[in-house]
Amino acid sequence: MSKGEETRAAVLDEAARLVSVAGLGGVTIGLLADRTNLSKSGLFAHFKSKEQLQVAVIERASDLFAERVVRPVVKAPRGEPRLRELFDRLLRWDNGDLSLPGGCFFTSVSAELDDAPPGPVRDRFLQAARDYLDTLVTVFSSGVSEGQFTSDIDPQQFAFDLKGVLMSYHHASRLLADPKAEDRARTAFEALLDAVRS
Repeated sequence: MSKGEETRAAVLDEAARLVSVAGLGGVTIGLLADRTNLSKSGLFAHFKSKEQLQVAVIERASDLFAERVVRPVVKAPRGEPRLRELFDRLLRWDNGDLSLPGGCFFTSVSAELDDAPPGPVRDRFLQAARDYLDTLVTVFSSGVSEGQFTSDIDPQQFAFDLKGVLMSYHHASRLLADPKAEDRARTAFEALLDAVRS
């Protein structure tokens, strides 16, 4: 990796940390320059605009998600063990063990972009959000293929329900500081599994 690539990667890592707490709109090139001890003009050499910076941060968060959540999950046996591993890693991604100080990047940013007009930033985030849901669908579907989950359950519905549990966990643990948030999320997850087992 060249010096320029290393600098860009360091800037994106810092930007992802900031976005997870302050949102995309809260991160400016000026703030990022202060946090990384780089000049604004130096940052403009890497990112020609705030929009390009935001797209690059979403791409970096997606790469982190793949590296810390998706790839390790694939090593678990297909079916329920893989789904359990995914759920555990998603909880850890949200609580900051595997991710950023603000927890799940995608949950944090989704409220900011849900009503935003179409454009490169929203489009790239939508792709990341769809990839996230596709991961849930694919892992659940492996359990159907293995005969562990009933085949009359719509994988998209299961992913929707599981995402609901994860969003509730994020809200309960981060906003409400509920000490039972993880226990409640695990109870809800077990109920989902009970409903789909063959």
